[in-house]
Amino acid sequence: MREYDLSNALWFKSSYSNGSGGDCVEVSYGFTGVVPFRDSKVADGPVLVVPAAAWSVFVAGIAR
Repeated sequence: MREYDLSNALWFKSSYSNGSGGDCVEVSYGFTGVVPFRDSKVADGPVLVVPAAAWSVFVAGIAR
């Protein structure tokens, strides 16, 4: 399993997140070929890293 240095990652919260701390996803861009994402309520918790192509399919599916 490959590890990524996310110490300087800039995280972006979903525009669909509510302001009351509900279910929020944060994504970081700028990593070649992969997209890291995490639960914004647990910023120091686990990060999932998926292939960029899989992230694109996921986002397209949500948009439908």
